Amino acid sequence: MFSIIMTWIGAMLGVAVLLLMAFGAFVVDVDDALGDRQRKLDDQTPSSPAPL
Repeated sequence: MFSIIMTWIGAMLGVAVLLLMAFGAFVVDVDDALGDRQRKLDDQTPSSPAPL
């Protein structure tokens, strides 16, 4: 009985780790996409005004 309980606890911890890894990858992807978007905006804006 004890081994069955420990197996279920281990399985639930494994599922929790996999879900956290997937969530972490999602956060990194979103952060990277936002960084790319900001870099594109920075590249489009002129760094100095045009001479008169």
